[in-house]
Amino acid sequence: MSNRVFVVGVGMTKFEKPGSKDWDYPDMALESGTKALEDAGIDYAEVEQAYVGYCYGDSTAGQRAVYGLGLTGIPVLNVNNNCSTGSSALYMARQAIRGGLADCTLALGFEKMEKGSLGVKYTDRTNPIDKHAEAMFRTREPEASPPAPQMFGNAGREHMEKYGSTPDHYAWIGWKNHKHSVNNPYAQFQTEYTLDEIKDAKEIHSPLTKLQCSPTSDGSGAAILASEKFVEEHGLWDQAVEIVGQAMVTDMASTFEEGSSIKVVGYDMSKKAADLAYAEAGVGPDDVDVVELHDCFSANELITYEALGLAEEGHGHELVEAEATTYGGDGPVVNPSGGLISKGHPLGATGLAQCSELTWQIRGTADKRQVEGAEVALQHNIGLGGAAVVTLYKPAAA
Repeated sequence: MSNRVFVVGVGMTKFEKPGSKDWDYPDMALESGTKALEDAGIDYAEVEQAYVGYCYGDSTAGQRAVYGLGLTGIPVLNVNNNCSTGSSALYMARQAIRGGLADCTLALGFEKMEKGSLGVKYTDRTNPIDKHAEAMFRTREPEASPPAPQMFGNAGREHMEKYGSTPDHYAWIGWKNHKHSVNNPYAQFQTEYTLDEIKDAKEIHSPLTKLQCSPTSDGSGAAILASEKFVEEHGLWDQAVEIVGQAMVTDMASTFEEGSSIKVVGYDMSKKAADLAYAEAGVGPDDVDVVELHDCFSANELITYEALGLAEEGHGHELVEAEATTYGGDGPVVNPSGGLISKGHPLGATGLAQCSELTWQIRGTADKRQVEGAEVALQHNIGLGGAAVVTLYKPAAA
């Protein structure tokens, strides 16, 4: 029995500023799910299991989200893994097919967010990232800035102190991703800024300015996954994209042992997940043509270059100096969609929007964002608390 798994349909909504559009999460899910089903050319009745991700919502919102697609009685599993929720749903949907439990699954993610920086929802119980904060504050004094940019900004400060990167390197990443989003009709922001505008924007937590931080967003993404048998029976080879490697890694002891902000925000999780995914796929960093990387903040993009093996540890800023990670550069194009910084970051949908973008890239249908000759694509999605999911894609071969 084959355990190959293919993406055969993807869809997403445009990401929007919270409250700017009169819609609710069932509307978002209906739009992205319908697009994915239409892309696959199948009916919802053929989906055997659904994995639905979101961070902010009541229990069983996943069921309510997909009722608009059909009421077929299939198992619907609600998934919540902080910012890596969408990729966690994708991981579980793939597992079901790899394990021979289903031939067609749906991974769908959505988020309806509140305006402003993320905060703590429940103050009467242990904060899931209390150990991360404790580890960081062993070496860094607490500041008044919001928790997430403080953590990732401190990772950038640590990189500057250890390896010599500068605020200009992080600003360039923000500039690049906003520039890329100009060609993405799904992006929350489609404005190109000058490098000076990026640098002169309001400081959130040095070295990060507002235009180097992902916004809160509303939106949804979806993917239809299928077995080799399903692809063959439905004649989907021309549009199928194979998931050739995938790994999820959660926090290890090293996250907390050194008081390293770089490790607190998930460097070791990302590195291990990438190594495992590369091994399964039989490829290495030099083979990757296009990357959708979790740039919740520009500092995380730079340190993740190193975690993914695109640069040696301590040398991520050299990719920036060479302008290697944009069109025409020597490295893979990173975040052609505009990334989280400019496309937006509705937590439950982010990983499935990344999957959608890379599916279009591998198919060669990404319009003005198309990376020429894209054959190997890498997706990186991380959530503190913590989980990192790395997924590798290639064109399907019958």
